[in-house]
Amino acid sequence: MTAPTPKGLRLHIALFGRRNVGKSSLLNAVTRQQVSIVSPIAGTTTDPVEKPMELLPLGPVLFVDTAGIDDAGTLGELRIQKTREVLERADLGVVVAEAGKWGEFEEQLLAELAGRRIPAIVVFNKADAAEPDPVLWEQLGQRQLRRVCVSALKLTGIAEFRQALLEAAPADFIDHPAILGDLVGPGEMAVLVVPIDKEAPRGRLILPQVQAIRDLLDNDAFCLVVKERELRSALERLKSPPRLVVTDSQAFLKVAADTPREVLLTSFSILMARFKGDLATQVQGALAIENLRSGDRVLIAEACSHHPIGEDIGRVKIPRWLTQFVGGQLQFEHVQGHDFPQDLAPYRLVIHCGACMWNRREMLSRILRCQQAGVPVTNYGLAIAYSLGIFERALEPFPAALELWRRAARNPAARIPAPPAAPWERSACPA
Repeated sequence: MTAPTPKGLRLHIALFGRRNVGKSSLLNAVTRQQVSIVSPIAGTTTDPVEKPMELLPLGPVLFVDTAGIDDAGTLGELRIQKTREVLERADLGVVVAEAGKWGEFEEQLLAELAGRRIPAIVVFNKADAAEPDPVLWEQLGQRQLRRVCVSALKLTGIAEFRQALLEAAPADFIDHPAILGDLVGPGEMAVLVVPIDKEAPRGRLILPQVQAIRDLLDNDAFCLVVKERELRSALERLKSPPRLVVTDSQAFLKVAADTPREVLLTSFSILMARFKGDLATQVQGALAIENLRSGDRVLIAEACSHHPIGEDIGRVKIPRWLTQFVGGQLQFEHVQGHDFPQDLAPYRLVIHCGACMWNRREMLSRILRCQQAGVPVTNYGLAIAYSLGIFERALEPFPAALELWRRAARNPAARIPAPPAAPWERSACPA
């Protein structure tokens, strides 16, 4: 039996619009399932409803049906907040309007999507009852917006809607970057160091490890998986050295000591910084560790919502290593899942997990928010490597990131540069 595609690797398609325009009916029509409750009563959808599916020929997607964001009252405000959180992880936005009705509200939705560099599709629903204004239809086309007329009730226009989704899908989803296959190459070997500790799920590997193995196989590379105490023996038995050693960040020091200096070394978490986020920005964020002082506030954010155990990496190990590096007590605060402070100004640094369970856009959204607030952001593996003094070695597989670090090392006064261009400017997201 084939394992389902993780949610973080699916294209996130979010449906936005006023109450009772038929967003839920549209989702049910395109998925051919009764995913969302449909009712003529406005405000039926409360929390976002998710539906994973295979949208051929595009592949695995995740539809997110949101509450109408013209909702009213205290409860309505909570629904609106939940809906706005979906914007943080949407790869593709669908603005649903009732045919014959268009106004400032819909324009604001389009402006919000455009400001986030999220491709948008306009869907005029209930086309069996009315048609959109021809002048408006032409104006939207002139703005290079894909627009479709559908009747979710009569199931007309659904094929055109699916085609519009395929055409609007971001290029970086279709041409998904490699995790590490491009660093190793066909016919070469990577050694993956996988500690089996209290946090390792019983009977299976964690997602980044599984994805790394698959990526190596997809790129015709060899893969050897060992525990940290077996690494030295495994390397001695190889006839030729591996191209790369990848370790769990928690075992960085031991693995660095057991790996010959001429062999490239990095961690799964740092690979995730490149795969799910923006490695250059997060390398710059790690440089802020040098300027931390006793009493500074540090936010540690984790995408997963798991129950922490004794030696939890985010709550115990990273705070301990950073405290030792700084030589004074820091104030650590933690958030999980989609929770994230609206005001980031009080923090001197944000340290994020690898976001293996998220799609890339949600991680880039958080990076963008940190940049807008002027707060450095890095990730677990980079923060650990920096605090343990092996930062340069951990970056050697990534020449551009390594050069960024070396420039900063040559000029310590410029270690905290102005925020770089927003990651959206470097992504291939067609409007």
